[in-house]
Amino acid sequence: MLSLPPTVRVFVAVAPIDMRGSFDALAGAVRHLGLDPVDGHLYLFLNKRRRLAKAL
Repeated sequence: MLSLPPTVRVFVAVAPIDMRGSFDALAGAVRHLGLDPVDGHLYLFLNKRRRLAKAL
């Protein structure tokens, strides 16, 4: 079970992401939204078929 403090927000991407990219590419996607990938929040990305997930 994943236990997060109440100050941590979880963001889930609604558009699929290419999972062949690195975590740097995911960080770039977060920055593209105007957010900071190292701010302590959780960012969740899914592939097109919604079978693979990556968290940042």
